[in-house]
Amino acid sequence: MKRGVIAVVVLVAGAGCRSPRADEKMSFFVISEQAGDGGAIGGLAGADAHCQTLAGAVGSRKRTWRAYLSAAESGRPPVNARDRIGGGPWFNAKGLQVAADIEDLHRSNALGDKTSLDELGESPGYWHDMMTGSNPDGTLASGDATCGNWTSTRGQVVVGHSDKGGRYGGARSTSWNSAHSSGCTITALMSMGGKARFYCFAAD
Repeated sequence: MKRGVIAVVVLVAGAGCRSPRADEKMSFFVISEQAGDGGAIGGLAGADAHCQTLAGAVGSRKRTWRAYLSAAESGRPPVNARDRIGGGPWFNAKGLQVAADIEDLHRSNALGDKTSLDELGESPGYWHDMMTGSNPDGTLASGDATCGNWTSTRGQVVVGHSDKGGRYGGARSTSWNSAHSSGCTITALMSMGGKARFYCFAAD
């Protein structure tokens, strides 16, 4: 009888040590961990690599992951977040479809508290500010909006509300990708409900 009890304890303990596995259809998530210091996340390349690393940790290694971020490089055409993430459809870590295609994603303001989950399948909760640097249609926001193209803690950043709600943003507070602006330090971001998080999409 004691051996049986011991065996059950060992099995339960072992189960708790396993890495979480996302649904095999996962093609969208909110990052669960910061990529750098506030808005300084190594540019678009650093953000993309962070998406790839987090996705790989939960079993999604065969996708090409891109951060939903816009940017403006001197002398080059603007980079629009909407043009970086493929054509959809996209599913979260629990296998729930969040948008059918790029137009659905932006036209219907598709994301919300039930769909904007991290790669572990958890909700960001209070920390709902997601850095995007984008307008509601997914194009680059004007002015100071991208923390120096995601390389600096100085300046400002446009963020969206992953749960489509919040105190800041007024009429745009329900926008998942363009609710209001924030400072680029982690302190400034946290003061408004953010932790320097952003969205990741599978582009293939």
